[in-house]
Amino acid sequence: MRLIVQKFLIGLFSILLINNSVVKAQHETQPVVVPANEINEAEVMEAQNAGADIVNHDDVKKKFNAGEMIVEHITDAHDWHICDYAGKPIGFPLPIIIYSTTKGMQLFSSARFEHGHASYEGYSLAKQKIVSQDANETFYDVSITKNVMAIFISIAVLLVVFLSTARAYTRRPNQAPKGIQSVVEPFIIFVRDEIAKPNIGPKYERYLPILLTIFFFIWVNNLLGIIPIFPGGANVTGNIAVTLVLALIVFFITTLSANKDYWMHIFNTPGVPWWLKFPVPLMPVVELMGALTKPVVLTLRLFANITAGHIIVLAFIGLIFIFGESNVGVGLGVSIASVAFAVFMDVMELLVAFLQAYVFTLLSAIYFGSAVEEHHHAEEHAH
Repeated sequence: MRLIVQKFLIGLFSILLINNSVVKAQHETQPVVVPANEINEAEVMEAQNAGADIVNHDDVKKKFNAGEMIVEHITDAHDWHICDYAGKPIGFPLPIIIYSTTKGMQLFSSARFEHGHASYEGYSLAKQKIVSQDANETFYDVSITKNVMAIFISIAVLLVVFLSTARAYTRRPNQAPKGIQSVVEPFIIFVRDEIAKPNIGPKYERYLPILLTIFFFIWVNNLLGIIPIFPGGANVTGNIAVTLVLALIVFFITTLSANKDYWMHIFNTPGVPWWLKFPVPLMPVVELMGALTKPVVLTLRLFANITAGHIIVLAFIGLIFIFGESNVGVGLGVSIASVAFAVFMDVMELLVAFLQAYVFTLLSAIYFGSAVEEHHHAEEHAH
């Protein structure tokens, strides 16, 4: 029964994340080169007399921009770019869903934007953000972006894993784990015995499903983010909107579960002199601010650690192209060290993927435990 509840929470929790992922990524714009045939003859003569070279647009070779490459890989997008072949991007478009107060619901493919070079139905794509050509129009972008698509993929992975595990327990009750069950069960026991029980206490079973959901959701998305090709490569847990929703869910559960001792500790902290509580409520303000900053800490810790790891790996890869543009031999030499460091960082990210899921779940359990902890009176401890 517990696993059935866990499966339901996984689906519900992921849907909440999708509905609340509202922060859109920003990309750098591409430089525009004016073709030579658009300059009139007088301008061409004047430019040539000044010693300038007039080049054709097709002859211009754009230099590698490491910052642009890194930003493109760690931010969200309205299409899923896989790779480039013969100078053309290979990938697949994603659905654009727009609700306009004047036009109603608009549904079409992001391929209509031609990677930001075209407009469609009065909308265009600028820095991976949908804008309306009508400045007075109010609309809401609820499109299926790359990160949202990645969340759907993680939902599928989690459902397959937990449904298989649940069937194994049903078909083989009270028997040793086997197959996928033997892989999942140690992590469930780890979360239960090393995170939930020590930090929450006797009421840990009440919060175990949500702790397992948080742990596996973060861990699976961290692992998928390390994979460089589809269906991996999306920076879900490095999106601050996703980490914020996770943190807010923990915050609301903590607040709604809190007992009177929790609120007493905030507004009438025991053992603190009265003059720090009245007439100026210094300690209550400090304690309340501490409670309100907990979701901020959860949000920024996960977002910053995952994003930093991706940036480091991409920076090492970018060094190959930066040095290769100046000299092919140097680029080949640098590539050996860059690939070695990138592989090392990817191995480290495997550890970080688990560690960040563990830390987020551990802090959530500590917050839940502080909300339901029952404080004993000083005289009871004296005996």
